[in-house]
Amino acid sequence: MTGLFLAAALFLAPPAVASSTTSPHPHQGVAPKFTVPARTTSFSDKEAEQLLAGQSVRKQVKYENGGRGISIMDVKGTPAQVWAVIDDFGSYPSWIDMLQETEVYGKNGNEVLVRFKLKVMGKDVEYFIDHERRVDQGYVTWQLDYSRESDIDDSTGYWLVYETPGRPGYTRVEYTVDLRLKGWIPGFVEDMLANKGLDKATGWVKKQVEGT
Repeated sequence: MTGLFLAAALFLAPPAVASSTTSPHPHQGVAPKFTVPARTTSFSDKEAEQLLAGQSVRKQVKYENGGRGISIMDVKGTPAQVWAVIDDFGSYPSWIDMLQETEVYGKNGNEVLVRFKLKVMGKDVEYFIDHERRVDQGYVTWQLDYSRESDIDDSTGYWLVYETPGRPGYTRVEYTVDLRLKGWIPGFVEDMLANKGLDKATGWVKKQVEGT
């Protein structure tokens, strides 16, 4: 998730409780969690044209008390090149607006724990993400590290990376995030998807891989 993605959300949010590395999060998750993400296989003619033109395609998934969006794009490069960018957490602050710090504070097998700190609208926002890397299967899922208290209420999501069907030399990247704020408004994610927040949340990957 990016600083821009959080900016509009925090405009409506109450002041956050300070994050903590010693206190657990108030709960063990409220947003739906993802295990094995499924590829998007259905595209309209317009959406197929958008992908060929280098544009992203956004799709919405609605459910009770909110929803989420999926951003899909084709990147000129290999899956290995895409993963090299996604996995480079140390470089995120130089690539992503408003992101000030990242710190990998734990690794255990496929699990990677990362601290993120943003400055959004004058607010420091710190949160801790538990990534489950299954790159051999083409995806990474995440959720909050609930053993620490984050400034956001919850976040789950995934990256899905695979060779673009019928388009040699290109890799398809799918990204989704379900973001919940402390005191957030139900349905906020759906409203957020009305703008290009998801495009910004994924565009930096395309830029770094393609060098544009």
